[in-house]
Amino acid sequence: MISTATKTLQAKNKMIYVVLLSSLTFFLFLDYISGLQAWSAWVTPPVALFLGLIFALTCGQAHPKFNKKTSKYLLQYSVVGLGFGMNLHSALASGKEGMEFTVISVVGTLVIGWFIGRKLFKIDRNTSYLISSGTAICGGSAIAAVGPVLRAKDSEMSVALGTIFILNAIALFIFPAIGHALNMTEHQFGTWAAIAIHDTSSVVGAGAAYGEEALKVATTIKLTRALWIIPMAFATSFIFKSKGQKISIPWFIFFFILAMVVNTYLLNGVPELGAAINGIARKTLTITMFFIGASLSLDVLKAVGIKPLIQGILLWIVISLSTLAYIYFV
Repeated sequence: MISTATKTLQAKNKMIYVVLLSSLTFFLFLDYISGLQAWSAWVTPPVALFLGLIFALTCGQAHPKFNKKTSKYLLQYSVVGLGFGMNLHSALASGKEGMEFTVISVVGTLVIGWFIGRKLFKIDRNTSYLISSGTAICGGSAIAAVGPVLRAKDSEMSVALGTIFILNAIALFIFPAIGHALNMTEHQFGTWAAIAIHDTSSVVGAGAAYGEEALKVATTIKLTRALWIIPMAFATSFIFKSKGQKISIPWFIFFFILAMVVNTYLLNGVPELGAAINGIARKTLTITMFFIGASLSLDVLKAVGIKPLIQGILLWIVISLSTLAYIYFV
């Protein structure tokens, strides 16, 4: 039975949502007022995600359509803005270093995911493939791109997205803690997070929580990895004999690259401008974490089921451990 307190919270969830979002935004931008910067220090990506999760699980979803649409586009704008804080030459060096393992891990994850999902747990073909695709490349974006090619049902898409979403939320909390426990350098952590965490949002959030260099390395490698959406969608169409299906291309990745080019060659004489855009992008990224957390619901948790979740967890463990082995021993 739902308690009286829970009913009250759910009845006022829209008001609570606005208050939480307004408060986070207010404290974040106190950073621009001299003498008040300390008041915004507590508003970090993990804290924003945690507040969103607590809100969703206690008060229910409020403005779900607005929440979903805003989180999608605000994340893309934030990632492009982060490009104004990066140097193209340094980014290329970081991306090249992780490229070899990226190729191996993408193919390996798809093969292992097929074995776990289809052979061990007898999960339906589409759901298993969607979870594997989301784990291999970039979470929800990969699932959204591959789903139409597979002609996946809404229920299959929901289960795959729910599985990835739950694991993303967990990753944003535990990865920085594990990184510190293992005494990983920021470069090592950025590489690990970019490959082992599913969604770009959680990768960027975990990198930001770990440090400046970790954020740059994680973002660059993750977005390089995300470009695999395009060939994978075509390969999926060929493997599953799907023709005429529209493929969703993550265009914001190319704008991120353009932002790095502009920052490196056009704004090198005025670094303050690039730093200002980058600073705003970091703050909008934190707000995005709240939107993402607030998108979770008990219905999503119930829809996922145990078998798809176990497939997602086992794949996640495999790719996390293999990436750590690559970082430390290769």
